[in-house]
Amino acid sequence: MAQFFAFTPKRRENGAIDFYDLTNYSDMKVLIATEKPFAKKAVDGIKNIITEAGYEVALLEKYSDKAQLLEAVADADALIIRSDKVTAEVIEAAKNLKIVVRAGAGYDNVDLAAATAKGIVVMNTPGQNSNAVAELALGMMVFMARNQFNPGTGSELQGKTLAIHAYGNVGKLVGRKGKALGMNVIAFDPFISDAKVFEADGVQKVDSIEELYAKADYLSLHIPATEQTKKSIGYKLLSSMPKGATLVNTARKEVIDEAGVAQAMTEREDLKYITDIAPETAAEMAEKFGKRFFATPKKMGAETAEANINAGLAAASQIVDFFKNGNTRFQVNK
Repeated sequence: MAQFFAFTPKRRENGAIDFYDLTNYSDMKVLIATEKPFAKKAVDGIKNIITEAGYEVALLEKYSDKAQLLEAVADADALIIRSDKVTAEVIEAAKNLKIVVRAGAGYDNVDLAAATAKGIVVMNTPGQNSNAVAELALGMMVFMARNQFNPGTGSELQGKTLAIHAYGNVGKLVGRKGKALGMNVIAFDPFISDAKVFEADGVQKVDSIEELYAKADYLSLHIPATEQTKKSIGYKLLSSMPKGATLVNTARKEVIDEAGVAQAMTEREDLKYITDIAPETAAEMAEKFGKRFFATPKKMGAETAEANINAGLAAASQIVDFFKNGNTRFQVNK
């Protein structure tokens, strides 16, 4: 077998990971572990990238028991996942693991602290499914504007104010597509202070979350689930939205204060909520709010053939680049 080299990770006291001493790796094993499998074309592409680099590929699909994952990961050097949970238990079982790549943008399904403690690099593949999510967000707006495609007079998106909460890869695409539909687009992102970033897309920067929601006919939510954002979207923000406003969530379930949203929708019979991540109380909300509420049966944001393939191939390429060159560009546990 061909000989390959990789940097061996070493964790600093502040949690960052250094790379030192080229180590000879000749029998690297990359595990693709997906309870919800990639498309066959994506799997074939991932295999080609990894095997052409001289590494072994193992495949675990549609597993129904965590024990299957624990067994499969035991001798893996690298792990590619989708929405699969990489817990501290999984990391402890993976004695050889050096890198985990989440094929997608969100990575809250990986225990970063446990991975960092073991010197394991965790990456995501940002931007690979952004267009799919952005198109879904706009589609959800049309769906709600047209009474969930039921008979009756609906409304148009043109001329409405689209507010984007977090202006990352997905948010930018939502804004551009909204502009193309004739919407007035505003955005807020606490990590982007330069108004020119927004103005380049014809988007107006607002200075606070409160202002964003108060002006939003449609609020497109793209914030990650962090200790600061969990349950941050609730009664106060929804109650401040204009008459007939719609909250669109293609981000994370955890950022929603379900009780607060339900209270706001109870008091305001004009408010609407559509989400790509069904809340715990989805059945009750559907019964209570009727066509003012909708949750997709399962998370659909990245469920396109293109996004599926793009994210999988990116994950494989990042693993090869990491092992051969020590590239940690998309590392999230720095």
